[in-house]
Order: sequence, then C-alpha cells, then structure tokens
Amino acid sequence: MAEPLVIDVVSDVVCPWCFIGKSRLEQALELRPDIPVEVRYRPYFLNDWVPRDGISRDEYLTKKFGSPDRYKQIAGRVVQAAKGEGLTYNPDKIARQPNTTDCHRLIMWAGNTGASAKMKQRLMELYFTEGADLTDRDVLVKAAAHCGMDAALTRELLASDRDVDRVTQAAEQAKQAGIDGVPCFIFGGVLAVSGAQDPATLADAMARAAEEVEKRGSAATAAE
Repeated sequence: MAEPLVIDVVSDVVCPWCFIGKSRLEQALELRPDIPVEVRYRPYFLNDWVPRDGISRDEYLTKKFGSPDRYKQIAGRVVQAAKGEGLTYNPDKIARQPNTTDCHRLIMWAGNTGASAKMKQRLMELYFTEGADLTDRDVLVKAAAHCGMDAALTRELLASDRDVDRVTQAAEQAKQAGIDGVPCFIFGGVLAVSGAQDPATLADAMARAAEEVEKRGSAATAAE
C-alpha cells in the first residue's frame, strides 16, 4: 500500500479497557510491520455527566456501580488483565474522577508534533497507575512538558476554551455514529473492531482492512 492505513482509535483516558486496548494495538502493529499505518486518537466521553472540575471517586463509583465495594468486585478482573499486558492499574489510588475534556485537548494538541500516542499513554499512566488527579492543571501541564510541549503555552491554552467545542463535537459524533463501547478501532474507515481484543485479532483486522482499502482504490482507478 502506498498510503498508510489510517487507524482511528476512539477511546477515553479513564477507561481501563482503553488502557489495555492501546497496549494490544501496539502489539498488533508489531505483528504486521509490513502494513504502514497512521494511528489517530479520537475523543470519547465515557462519563459525559461528570462536571468539568470532576467529582470524588467514591461519589462516582456509588453513582455508576452502586457503591465503591461493588466496583472492587469488578475491578479485580481488569487489574489482572492490565497486569497481563505489563500495565499497572491501582484503582485504590484514584481519589478523584475527572471530566476528560482537557485530557482530550492535550492529546489533540500533542498530535501537532506527532506525540498524541505518548500523551495518551502518559495521561493513562498518571490516572491508572499513579492515581493522579487529571482535573489538576499542574498535573496536566507537567504531563504536557513530559511529552515535549511548551509548559507555559499549555497552561495558557488550558485556561482558555480553545478546542473545547471541537473535542465535545467529536466525542458526540462518535456516539451518534453508534459507538457505545470503547475502545473502538476503525481500520481504514472500512472495518470497526469494538473492545480490547487480543493483538492477533487486531492484526488480522488490520490486514483485512488494508486489503479492502487497496481493492477499493484499484476499482476506483479502473473506473476513471
């Protein structure tokens, strides 16, 4: 393929299966080094009802799962799945549930220097592994600097409404398109895979999508 296969990853930084899914996609890419790709991270709001300044984790778990204790029963399986990928999910460290609008803005801005994947990874590690508060402006600015962004400029942009509408609209469009579970991987605009599937499944989807995109390209050329 002359053009890289575009992989749109629709996900949220506070979704544990998205944390796991990112790792599995990266393993899938290693399985098919022959397929050139361009990975684009698309925003999704797992909890669009959480206010911009966030809420306490206990309040969130009570509202979403009935109680923090009930979530603990569910979390064990996710913690083990993360461990299997070499990731660390420490649910007990998380004290605050953030609204992720600013996180998605950072990922979008990091894309200007090709660092969106790095930014996504750093925000997820801060949240899942370190239990950091992603509504804390200082935490976000430090993450941006870690990913090569200008700290002062980032602080200024975060204090503004720059790209809030853009991120919100993109997240809403994903839901309107029927995406109700994340992560969702869209390969070449022709094949969608929902959930944190294993690397082999994702690699197979990549290959099938690349073939389909090439086939359509050839048909279009022949029709000219």
